[in-house]
Amino acid sequence: MYNQYQLDAIDKVILENLISDGLDHVIFMDMGGNAIAKHDNGKSYLDSTAFAALAAGNFAAVDAMAKLVGESEFSLLFHKGKKLSIHFSKVTDDTLLISMFNKDISLGLVRLKVIEVIKKIHRILARN
Repeated sequence: MYNQYQLDAIDKVILENLISDGLDHVIFMDMGGNAIAKHDNGKSYLDSTAFAALAAGNFAAVDAMAKLVGESEFSLLFHKGKKLSIHFSKVTDDTLLISMFNKDISLGLVRLKVIEVIKKIHRILARN
């Protein structure tokens, strides 16, 4: 599926572009709920295995809703909580990038950073 170079490069992109900018937790995962890469800020105690499985189910449900209303997909989801927010973004047909961040970070900044990271991941995956 992914070679070691790709995995290492994806890890580096997530760490340098999302975790270092203050995001709490980032998971790059497949649609089956399997984490490909996961990183946190060292303060998170998230069960990322359970979270990835639930996130895959959530994204699948929203995908079905999109089709019911005539959309091919909703490629971005966002959940806002009192302390923590979650940003879901489709990277490829088979993968998602889940970013969790606290109230001190704006959604706009997260969206911009995630767009940059997705472009970088696409370039990494294209290199084989």
